[in-house]
Amino acid sequence: MAKNLVIVESPTKVKTIKKFLGNSYEVVASNGHVRDLPKSSIGIDIENDYEPKYITIRGKGDLLAKLRKEAKKADKIYLATDPDREGEAISWHLIYALKLFEKDVYRISFNEITKTAVKEAIKNPRKIDMNLVDAQQARRALDRVVGYKISPVLWAKVKRGLSAGRVQSVALKMICDREKEIESFIPEEYWTVSCDLTVNKTTFCAKLSNNKNNEIKTKEEALSIENTLKSNDIVVKEVKVGEKHKKSPLPFTTSTLQQEAVKRLNYTTQKTMRVAQQLYEGIDIKGQGTIGLITYLRTDSVRISNEAVEAARVYIEETYGKEYISDGKSVEKKGNKIQDAHEAIRPTDINLTPAKVKDSLARDQFRLYQLIYDRFLASQMAEAVYETIAAKLACKDIVLSASTSKFKFKGFEAVYSDIDETYEKCDAVSQLKENDKLKLKEVHLDKHFTQSLPHYTEASLVKALEDNGIGRPSTYAPTISTIQARRYITKENKNLFVTELGLVVNNLMSDAFPSVVDKTFTANMEDKLDKVAEGQMDWKNIMRDFYPDFEKTVNIAEEKLEKVEISDELSDEFCPSCGKQLVIKYGPHGKFLACPGFPECKFTKQYFEKIGVKCPKCGKEVVVRRSQKGRLFYGCEDLPNCDYMTWAKPSNEKCPKCKEILYIKGNKLVCANEDCGYICEKSVNSD
Repeated sequence: MAKNLVIVESPTKVKTIKKFLGNSYEVVASNGHVRDLPKSSIGIDIENDYEPKYITIRGKGDLLAKLRKEAKKADKIYLATDPDREGEAISWHLIYALKLFEKDVYRISFNEITKTAVKEAIKNPRKIDMNLVDAQQARRALDRVVGYKISPVLWAKVKRGLSAGRVQSVALKMICDREKEIESFIPEEYWTVSCDLTVNKTTFCAKLSNNKNNEIKTKEEALSIENTLKSNDIVVKEVKVGEKHKKSPLPFTTSTLQQEAVKRLNYTTQKTMRVAQQLYEGIDIKGQGTIGLITYLRTDSVRISNEAVEAARVYIEETYGKEYISDGKSVEKKGNKIQDAHEAIRPTDINLTPAKVKDSLARDQFRLYQLIYDRFLASQMAEAVYETIAAKLACKDIVLSASTSKFKFKGFEAVYSDIDETYEKCDAVSQLKENDKLKLKEVHLDKHFTQSLPHYTEASLVKALEDNGIGRPSTYAPTISTIQARRYITKENKNLFVTELGLVVNNLMSDAFPSVVDKTFTANMEDKLDKVAEGQMDWKNIMRDFYPDFEKTVNIAEEKLEKVEISDELSDEFCPSCGKQLVIKYGPHGKFLACPGFPECKFTKQYFEKIGVKCPKCGKEVVVRRSQKGRLFYGCEDLPNCDYMTWAKPSNEKCPKCKEILYIKGNKLVCANEDCGYICEKSVNSD
């Protein structure tokens, strides 16, 4: 009979860990949390110093009975939940749920599910780290209080089942703020000049180098430069040969893994974490059994264990050569918010190459494992070296430049290259010598417009959240998936757009609860949670500092919102079933028309808000529409018979220069015709 019981979180780990420990150990799973705050109430006893009221999660009764039975038979119990704050809290809850107070209970944790790591953890058990537990309790209590206090206010205001979250509301505001910047951005015209030159009958391209792109503002300036180039000699003034060194990338953290998986694999953050969890918990590898292929996936550290570094160095020398090994210089950590409890995400065994395990992995698993493997291997390799040639050309007072580069030593780029970076490759430049006179073949004048900030993608939003200190590795994916599930944002071609519902919720949150959606406030709260985890702060002090002011804000918002009488707005249409005047209602997908005779009459129809502008194509009304995924645009009410549509809001005014419609951009009116370029201040009647 097994005298040792090991309790893990996920049932997929059971078989793997059982194989490592042998018959004297029984391994069972808790299937995640076993206790939580009740869904039916706030679950935080505010009058009793914010004491949480935990209950057994519904449906866990049979599982807990089984775990208690196994616990009674065991002499020693090892709690092997995940090695993070949440895992620590689950272990603590298990002690209470299974009533293990009189048993020999030990907490063990491992960063990777390998035989060595698991056995080492068994040899070095410890007590529950209450600092980590309290940090998790504080986060849970904060999120519960914010959600359960603010959501009823939103419900009362919009009359639908909306909800708000502490981190999600900040993320939503960031997306809304970016949308406002994009909508109000006014493009500015600029020109670039380049020319095709020949040397030894070989053509190459040279670019204007003494002007930034946006410094040539008009076509006239560009034509003047073209005239100078055509009328005067172009001479090589300087040729410089040099080297460019490119450092190897850092191994993955949770944030950088999510960002690269979005860019390279087109995975959502949620999918990335789900697949990474599978790789961490263990895959049945043909001929070897179940093996955890990567280390723990929730980390913001780039630290690598000495053993893993040494194994990688041996592998690199054997596979690529000694010159490909990194010089071993230490990597500095970025900022002061790094939690160094875990290593970076890496393969557990460098010899388990993607090619060796490909047949045992599903396609999604293989692609993510290859990404993690290659990034880690590259992080331990030497820097890439490029030979560069840069030529400076002169034509009177105009300076042109041309360059080329080639690998001198591939280094880490033999394994992992930067998809965002390209290098000039032009053999003709290497033939240039000082004082050479070059033959002009053609001049290219290209018109451009300055670009606004791009829409957030999942990758760039994760980076922005991390850069602002909002949330932690475990929160990025659920934050984004939650605001998508609530239909506050939508995704089109990787870009995130706010929906009308998201705008309504953000406006309410920004007006009534400015501190909750404030980036600095939220980041400071994360710092306090870190101090709790480090034993420097009592978790209830966070609640004592936060709740009184928060409660006042909620009370003021409730009082203010109660005075706002929300009534159904009458439309100018009538119900075809009963003849009553239809009213405008608000649902999860936006506004719609409904019969006020509900429930007797259940007629509804899509509502299109008129903006008081006539369609420039057919003369009918322009209305606010939504794409299939909820993004707002403006189109003719006679769609599909009339195909007029625009993302920018049109005005009632026409351009005085070309008679095109003027779009509203912040407090400006901008001509729809980019070649015209007319801009003026918005008038009162423009909306």
